[in-house]
Amino acid sequence: MPTRFRWATIALIVALIVINYIDRSAISYAVTPLQKEFGISTAEYGIVSSVFAIGYMVFAFLSGPLVDRFGTRRVLLTAILLFSLCTALTPLAGGFVGLLLIRLVLGAAEAPAFPAASRTASRWLPRAERGFALSLIGGVAVSGSLLIAGPLLTQLIGAIGWRGMFWTMCALGLLWAVVAAGLLASTPDDSRRVNDAERALIAAGQDAAEQQSAPRRTDWRSLFTNRNLWIVAVGYFSWGFMFWGFMYWLPQYLSTAFGLSLKAVGAFAIAPWAVGIVGALIGGFLVDRIYRRTRSVRSRFTIMGVALLLSGASLIPVFLDPTLTVALISISAGVGFGFVTGGIWWVASIDAEPSQPATAAGFADAAFALAGIVAPLAMGFIVAGTGTFTSGFITMSILAVIGALAMLLGTREPSHSDGAPTPARTEAEAV
Repeated sequence: MPTRFRWATIALIVALIVINYIDRSAISYAVTPLQKEFGISTAEYGIVSSVFAIGYMVFAFLSGPLVDRFGTRRVLLTAILLFSLCTALTPLAGGFVGLLLIRLVLGAAEAPAFPAASRTASRWLPRAERGFALSLIGGVAVSGSLLIAGPLLTQLIGAIGWRGMFWTMCALGLLWAVVAAGLLASTPDDSRRVNDAERALIAAGQDAAEQQSAPRRTDWRSLFTNRNLWIVAVGYFSWGFMFWGFMYWLPQYLSTAFGLSLKAVGAFAIAPWAVGIVGALIGGFLVDRIYRRTRSVRSRFTIMGVALLLSGASLIPVFLDPTLTVALISISAGVGFGFVTGGIWWVASIDAEPSQPATAAGFADAAFALAGIVAPLAMGFIVAGTGTFTSGFITMSILAVIGALAMLLGTREPSHSDGAPTPARTEAEAV
């Protein structure tokens, strides 16, 4: 009877992503005291916010090869210690320059999370289980953290002050590191808690390249000439523009378009992220179920393409001067359909480059991070130039359609010569 320790490993990664996202958003709940304490202007705070995304984008790309070379355990333990330290140092930054440097390092330190999560899924799970696992990591954990961050962080600030809030988040990261030091292993072969039956089950659903645990040099030529991986990056940027656009601008849209109070904005703004959790779970269920039946890697892109089309189409009512109810339903549907793809980006990255999954995931994550830089700026210029959000929503919709068409029309079924699973279901996968 196989053990199921692979799911304990996935649970550790889900917890890491939740901590990661709450940590990066914590500063937004302490803007006022930070500005008073350090004499930072609103413009300087905007620069501090942007520099995180720059550090994240650069190191999302660079951390992939590190994860593939040194393994997830070593890289993740180092990363969480570093970004927990940055969180603890934030109240002690002293001024604009100190805060700028801390946020830059924080972005770099948080960047390995998703490349490491992708390699973990590649080495710990058969292909037929990755969609659900990565939907938990890339969808439920992300949207769920956005749901709980506000209540959690504001309660902490009320109870122990804004400095205590940062130090509590640091302690939470250190607690994860202690637990992970005892439980996390880079591969099933490195773990004493996995029995032979579970190792056989995992191996039966993997390519030969995915069963290699020895460090290897990064094959940059293979990466940059991989058609499917480029399409993953294009699609992830298109979804990222919508994600980051709503993350930064949804509260202001609700406030200015409908005259809502701050309290009402907070209540209404959680709806899209709640629907996002549902979308992520549906996406994980569909991608695994369809793959088990078809054994088609391209089926991943079909699901993502259809989801992005529906996501872009869902925003059309927002172009037409809607009521609050219509706008909220439309935006929630757009975000929900978008989150159907939440974990599949990482599955598709692994499928595209099974021998270097973290590097491939870092490539895709860098495209998503680039959207995190472009979308807030573009939305800001659009709103300032036109006085409305309509053109911004149209841009989101157009990009979603472009990403969808690339997924549906441009991808190819890869032909791996390294022992890809055959369409017949193996006995181990049936257990």
